[in-house]
Amino acid sequence: MGESGTYETRSPGGGAREPRLVRNLRSVRKDPRAFFEKIATWLRPMDRTYRGRWNHGVRRWMINYHKHIVFNKVRWMGVEARKMVLDSWVYQDIIYETRPDLVIEIGNKFGGSTLYLAHMLDIVGHGQVIGVDIDHSVFQPRHPRIQLVTGDSTAHETLGRIQEMAAGRNGLVIHDGNHSTEHVLADLRAYSQFVALGGYFIVEDTVSDVFRAGDGLGNINGPLHAVRRFLQEDPRFEADVDREYFIVTYNPRGYLKRVR
Repeated sequence: MGESGTYETRSPGGGAREPRLVRNLRSVRKDPRAFFEKIATWLRPMDRTYRGRWNHGVRRWMINYHKHIVFNKVRWMGVEARKMVLDSWVYQDIIYETRPDLVIEIGNKFGGSTLYLAHMLDIVGHGQVIGVDIDHSVFQPRHPRIQLVTGDSTAHETLGRIQEMAAGRNGLVIHDGNHSTEHVLADLRAYSQFVALGGYFIVEDTVSDVFRAGDGLGNINGPLHAVRRFLQEDPRFEADVDREYFIVTYNPRGYLKRVR
C-alpha cells in the first residue's frame, strides 16, 4: 500500500509501482466485455432456493442439521454414521498427526463412524479401532482393523479387556456413548489412561450444553459439564480450541489434548 493509501502493484516492466486502479482500467480497455460480465454477476440476485438455504445463522444451521440430517442422511460407505461431518475431517487430521496405535471409540451404534476410523488407519497404514458399546446388535461393518468390546464402558470387565488390548500402546479416545454428565465424567477418568502425551481424548456432543434446552439440540445435563469438571481435576489435559477451526462443531471444548 502506498503512502496515499492506494493499493499498488508492480508495473508490467517490473520496476516502478502503479495503483491497482490503473491496472484495473487497463484490463477494462483490453477486454470490456469481461469487465461488464463481472459487474453483472455482482448485481444478479442469488437464486431464491439457495438464498433460503444459505441465509441461516450458525445456530439455525446447527439445529437444522441435528433435526433433519445427522440421524438420517450422514453415512460412511453406506453405513449410518450420525456424525458432524466437519468434525470427522478434524479426526483425520489428528490421526495423521498423532499416528495412534489404537482408536478407542465409545459408542458405535450402526458402525459408520467406526468404519470411517478404520479406513483412516488404512490410509496411514497403522493402528486398530476398538469399538466399545453396550449393544452391538445393529452394528454392521466388518473390517480387519475393527475389534468390538461389548459391555458397559465403565464396567470392570469391559475396562479390563481394553487394558489388556491397549497395553504398551498409545490411544486416541473418542466418546460418543451415554452423554449424561456423570457417565461422561466416569469415562473420562477411566479412559484417559490410554492417551499418551500429545494425544487426544475427544468428547462428542458437548454442543448440547451450549444450546438451550428445548430448542431441539440443548441439554441441561450433558457432556460439557463433565469436561469442565474433568479439566479441573486432571491438569494433564487441556481443551484444544484450535481444533474447532471450522467454527461449526459438535464438540466445543471437547478436543482434549494431553499436554503433561
